[in-house]
Amino acid sequence: MNRYLAASDGDTRTAMTLYRKNLILSQELFTVISCIEIALRNKIDRHYTSQLGNDWLRNGINGIFASEKTAGTRRLIIEVLQSLNKEYSHSRLVVGLGFGFWRFLFATSQFSAGGSSLLKIFPLKPKSNVTTQYNHATVFDYLAKINELRNRIAHHEPICFVPKKSIKSTEYARRNYRLILELFQWMDINEKSLMFAIDHVLTLCDEIDSLSPKSTSPPSSL
Repeated sequence: MNRYLAASDGDTRTAMTLYRKNLILSQELFTVISCIEIALRNKIDRHYTSQLGNDWLRNGINGIFASEKTAGTRRLIIEVLQSLNKEYSHSRLVVGLGFGFWRFLFATSQFSAGGSSLLKIFPLKPKSNVTTQYNHATVFDYLAKINELRNRIAHHEPICFVPKKSIKSTEYARRNYRLILELFQWMDINEKSLMFAIDHVLTLCDEIDSLSPKSTSPPSSL
């Protein structure tokens, strides 16, 4: 609790409230991240299925991912295939591959191996201009940041502080939340409809930001 106490000027009541709200915010964001992961992988799967056939992932072992430059992607597919054994189906293979796998399909080698066409899953992506590029590297960077947040939550690391400091801040959570919404919009997905009644991220961020030591309000409960 030391970090929470430091961020609350030593006030135990405020520190406990901050701790609980961090847990709830983490739960909310993990749900939102799960939604973007599912939407992204489904869009990618539909795109490559139309381009390469129904078994594009399994066939990719000796096909588009056979190169040394995409060895990591190939290895992950093989590992899931081996775990499925005789229970293989393409949909099970898709589900068995994690967020990192789908993110790396936008890395330069994997993106090129797939025919450099994967940005088509973002029909509303802004056009690149002189100052800003909206290319596969941009998407890869966005997904890397979201994946980092996902891993922090999965490892029970707090997300209500300035990184590596005991200073209360929701900017890290807000910034990554904005990236998620942006990707939904690029994919032409109505994120408000998709996450209706399950997304309270900004409300929780506001509650955390408004917390102050010596608060007279009772600690929130889980």
